[in-house]
Amino acid sequence: MSSHMIQPGKPWLDTNGNRIHAHGGSILTVDGIYYWYGENKEHSTPGSGIWHWGVRCYSSLDLINWEDRGLIIPPDPDDEESPLHPSAGVDRPHIIFNERTGKFVCWLKVMSKGSVQRSTVLTSDNILGPYETVRTWLRPLGMSAGDFDLVTDPHDGKGYYYFERVHSEMIVADLTDDYTDVTGYYSTHFPQPQPPFVREAPAYFTRSRKHYLLTSGTTGYYPNPSEAAVSASYHGPYTVIGDVHPTDPSRTSFHSQISSVFRHPTKRDLYIALGDRWLPRYLEDGARALTEFETHFAPGRDSDEAMEEFAAVDSSIADYVWLPIRFEGNRPVIEWRDEWSPDEFEDLP
Repeated sequence: MSSHMIQPGKPWLDTNGNRIHAHGGSILTVDGIYYWYGENKEHSTPGSGIWHWGVRCYSSLDLINWEDRGLIIPPDPDDEESPLHPSAGVDRPHIIFNERTGKFVCWLKVMSKGSVQRSTVLTSDNILGPYETVRTWLRPLGMSAGDFDLVTDPHDGKGYYYFERVHSEMIVADLTDDYTDVTGYYSTHFPQPQPPFVREAPAYFTRSRKHYLLTSGTTGYYPNPSEAAVSASYHGPYTVIGDVHPTDPSRTSFHSQISSVFRHPTKRDLYIALGDRWLPRYLEDGARALTEFETHFAPGRDSDEAMEEFAAVDSSIADYVWLPIRFEGNRPVIEWRDEWSPDEFEDLP
């Protein structure tokens, strides 16, 4: 089974004909092969008690047809205290390669009981694993760390960790040389008093010596307008330059939340926003999202209550919205396409 086009918002099947499960995901290129990895939500149905079933990975040569390579980080169903237990709120895996150590380093956000969100860090010699856990229940900088992105400088290999200090602000922290912890040096950005105004889901990319962050508001699984910010350096300051989806009348980022931005290695100026459509059945006016959020995710609710609300969502049927980014000067703009292909874009010389 093969396809020739990416169809945003439509169910995406792998080469075996099964629904792809790589949510909150990213793409890493290794030896000319694309690897798309993310949360495996195949069993995450309402009432199942299963938040995740590990981290799944797929490989491709064209970004359209994906072969299932299995669970690169399996769940730990036998240990209820493990951060990898299926009931633990494992979200948004990010993997970067460390040239110094030769290791692939994976960070996981874990929403656990109580109001604290913490991190687990694993390493492997191979993108497909096996991965060894090196840190659990990490609170970077002593903070509750939510959605995040990992970044490496292509010139000196320095690593950066962009994360939402839960319900507060965005943090940019320097990583240690082995990428498994933070050094203690950090900067703060976009302070807000409470959700839904707090920015989350940071997706970093760089273009023409400028540093970009795409973020969303905090409205649970309900979609909201994405926002772009730009800076001359990793640590900012970042200047907000507005909604990335200006042609979307629903103000919901085309009913999606961006998880990462992938720069195509062989196409000229092709950046792809990888997004999740967590609620594929929710396609009414986006204004309803804030009303639902104010009812179900009001400030002051702890993460146990929030996770109960999240668990009521059938994330096993979540879809994907992948769209190319074009630029108006320095401003990134994402427009809707019913279908598209990377082949439409010019090859690098």
